[in-house]
Amino acid sequence: MNILEYENYQEKKSHGNPHFPYNTYPCSIPLDFPQVPLHWHDELEFIYIKKGRGTVTIDFHFYPVAAGAIALILPGQLHSIGQYEQESMEYENIIFHPDILISRKADACSTDFLAPLFSGALAVPPLYPPDAPHYADIAACLDANDNICRTMPTGYELFLKSQLFMLFFTLTGKCALTSPPKKNTRSLEKLKQILKYVENHYMDKLTIAMVAKETGISPSHFMKYFKNMMGTSFTCYLNDYRLTMASRLLLSSDSSILAIANETGYENLSYFNRAFKKKFQMTPREYRKNGGGA
Repeated sequence: MNILEYENYQEKKSHGNPHFPYNTYPCSIPLDFPQVPLHWHDELEFIYIKKGRGTVTIDFHFYPVAAGAIALILPGQLHSIGQYEQESMEYENIIFHPDILISRKADACSTDFLAPLFSGALAVPPLYPPDAPHYADIAACLDANDNICRTMPTGYELFLKSQLFMLFFTLTGKCALTSPPKKNTRSLEKLKQILKYVENHYMDKLTIAMVAKETGISPSHFMKYFKNMMGTSFTCYLNDYRLTMASRLLLSSDSSILAIANETGYENLSYFNRAFKKKFQMTPREYRKNGGGA
């Protein structure tokens, strides 16, 4: 299961079709899952907070978020979603591929505005709380798309596009930053390579030596680099990622606990049970029975 499958596994509704990849997924933390691990993808994503409070991390910048806030995730940005203390949060994931807006034949919309924004050359704030300048214009576009997706009338795709263009008109024309924040692109790209490798192989017998070889650095350098970037060891991150995926599968599938343990990289059921209980304060069986709640 890759990270997008993970995010979408719990979906209660999905808007869009294969020919027009614009999808909205309502989610709740911790009801649906305890967190969305740090990951990245080629799609654009808006995280629209509907109720409660939580956290969003974007390229290692930590943002507490509350009802009404809108976070913009550009293609390739590392991001995660988590719980704030013991509070819950309901939010929408609005995910779509930039190709639905980029013209096949180069035009000013693409070359002067969208492409620079999506690549990071044109910088805008990543977070828009309700008191932010131009928030109302941004929220109105997302709300309008939400509303039309309830009925999907003929030509709704045209309406969705029109609102997205209006939204990006506001972002690029009114919200652009004159002094973009500096970031270590090379280091971020290396970390993205590591996280994508974990995402695709966490169910396998992963070792530090294997991942270090994949990224072209020595195991000792890899361990130091990962700890500096992530604030935790690679082994701890991998175990936490596997347990998070296991918790998701416990609620969204009928597979046995043994099968889920094996599917998420644990060969020893007793060890899996102990590790799971340490993280979630309940056994996998209790977690499934309680729907993830205490």
